[in-house]
Amino acid sequence: MDISTKVPPTPPSSDAEPQRAARGATRIGDRVFLGLSRGSGIFLLVLMAAIAVFLSYRAVLAIGEDEGNFFTTFEWNPTGNPPVFGIAVLAFGTIVSSVIAMAIAVPVAVGIALFITHYAPRKLGGTIAYVVDLLAAVPSIVYGLWGALVLVPQLDGLYGWLNDYLGWTGIFEWQGGAPRSMLTVGILLAIMILPIITNVSREVFRQVPQMHEEAALALGATRWEVIRMAVLPFGRSGVISASMLGLGRALGETMAVAMVLSSSFEINLSLLDPGGGTFAQNIASKFSEATEIGRDALIASGLVLFVITLLVNGAARLIIARRKEFSGANA
Repeated sequence: MDISTKVPPTPPSSDAEPQRAARGATRIGDRVFLGLSRGSGIFLLVLMAAIAVFLSYRAVLAIGEDEGNFFTTFEWNPTGNPPVFGIAVLAFGTIVSSVIAMAIAVPVAVGIALFITHYAPRKLGGTIAYVVDLLAAVPSIVYGLWGALVLVPQLDGLYGWLNDYLGWTGIFEWQGGAPRSMLTVGILLAIMILPIITNVSREVFRQVPQMHEEAALALGATRWEVIRMAVLPFGRSGVISASMLGLGRALGETMAVAMVLSSSFEINLSLLDPGGGTFAQNIASKFSEATEIGRDALIASGLVLFVITLLVNGAARLIIARRKEFSGANA
């Protein structure tokens, strides 16, 4: 008896997919979309390069007239004879206020995001998320007015408590007066960046695979252990990205800082005494009355802020690239 064998169907040629891709690339719509996408990317690079060139050119003009050291001088007098100005105080104020804001905002924002996604009932979580979205849309000038009229008068008690119990450290020593200091700026910036970090972190935590959480619960883990072992490792890179977005706003905030800070252009060890300043606040408060060399000096300080922002974003990208194995992504 003849035994017939079935011949398996021949698999499609491996060249079929490249051929289809080649045919798609010849379509007018694909070519137009490719050109627009490529042009947008090139335009962005050209725009960034143009900004950097402009800032660098004006900065060189200013630094050439500066009789002090631009990076270490604790004075800002570009109209003097000779002009002397430096960014030491501005760099200190910008970094300190941003660090305070991040130290306050990031833990609170992550806690709110976890509560919305893993603890709160659906209706309550939706309501809180809606309120957070509204806070993210509030203009900076509104935060500044609120900070000057409401926040500053209410900080006397906090400043007095810090002075009584932690004044011996020197960092929280208070000499009296209106609480318009770096700590006030940091608190206000923390409130401003809180919605941004919360929103991004919330969306990241919602992407955690359900089977990861169910597997942890099946093994007897508590709710906190599920969050610690499954949710937080998965969303670590996303939380870092959210924090960098908030840091970017804190570094460049202008009007809100100008309305609550008593800037004396000096560095104080205590966070409760007036003094210091930030790059953006200094530019906003002095640009309208600046002379030509004064404007160039302010643009030079803007170049430093531009570089700091690029370095922060670059560092964030490196951290995310090293932590990508926790994100559940393959790329």
